[in-house]
Amino acid sequence: MKFSISREALLRPLTLVAGVVERRQTLPVLSNVLIQVDQDQVALTGTDLEVELIGRTVASQVDEPGAATVPARKLMDICKSLPDQAEIQLSLEEGRAVLRSGRSRFTLSTLPVAEFPNIEDSQGSVELALPRGVLKQLIDATSFAMAQQDVRYYLNGMLLELRSGLVRAVATDGHRLAVCSRPVEIEVEPAQKLIVPRKGILELVRLLDDGEEPVSLTLGASHIRAHTGDFTFTSKLVDGKFPDYERVVPRGGDKVFIAERAELRQVLSRTAILSNEKYRGVRLHLAEGNLKVMANNPEQEEAEESIAIEYSGPGLEIGFNVGYLIDVLNALDEDRVQMTLADPNSSALMEEPGGGDALYVVMPMRL
Repeated sequence: MKFSISREALLRPLTLVAGVVERRQTLPVLSNVLIQVDQDQVALTGTDLEVELIGRTVASQVDEPGAATVPARKLMDICKSLPDQAEIQLSLEEGRAVLRSGRSRFTLSTLPVAEFPNIEDSQGSVELALPRGVLKQLIDATSFAMAQQDVRYYLNGMLLELRSGLVRAVATDGHRLAVCSRPVEIEVEPAQKLIVPRKGILELVRLLDDGEEPVSLTLGASHIRAHTGDFTFTSKLVDGKFPDYERVVPRGGDKVFIAERAELRQVLSRTAILSNEKYRGVRLHLAEGNLKVMANNPEQEEAEESIAIEYSGPGLEIGFNVGYLIDVLNALDEDRVQMTLADPNSSALMEEPGGGDALYVVMPMRL
């Protein structure tokens, strides 16, 4: 293997592919990136056995096609440290990868290409295309609610629901729920439900932009594969049953108020400074035309702030984890937010005034 490539052409795919590679590995080869050179195409592959990403780029000159695996993080750090527009020559010499650029020369260890694992090609049963922007917005609107290391492993990911004319993303960690749906022109019979692991979602969204260009999805029994531009992304699916989120959405809340989103977020952020660091609880006092936000902590420090809202109805006092409320306000992109409450023990429903693509459910806290 021997080829030349510009720093910029190598760095963008390498940065994304290296993001998939785990630092702490059980198999040494998993901390490497697989480089395959064929004609003028260079393919870079990174995997952690759960998620695989292949990025393709074009070499400026190929002297010898071939393949090698080299340490991903070191190769990326070397490329980043080289000057802009530098020309890089990479070759395999006596079992080591030698990188030359200008007056610099780096020799990197390699591991046998045969050891590099391949996420098996499961036969894709369903193929469809979605606009990149739609998929990105769905993930952006809901991903904050995914669980991180829950024993209920099926919560450590996102439910993607695809049916004819509609795609929906759902995430929950048991304390809050985010649901976002968008109409799209797709035909899916029967409807598909898949749980993509947390890491898969976070890596996939890095490949997406707000464009209309399609990302093509292949849905298999145990994998989802996405093709977008020069990248092919594959993730294993979580084998489990996602909770019935329809049952969690509160119905029949009679206390509905509307507030300015940015103002409410600032009030909650300021009040949270004096909340209990462990439980992050704040109390909301709802009254006609006014919402009072209060917090205190074991040092008996207190914060209290009021905000004008659109509301006429009975009063209510209810507690929440302030971080959950702020996450929702960050995810909404309307200027105003509507919140529906029933009583101190029932979940709150947050959405755009009059509804919208996304809805959020936050469980209350006893304070």
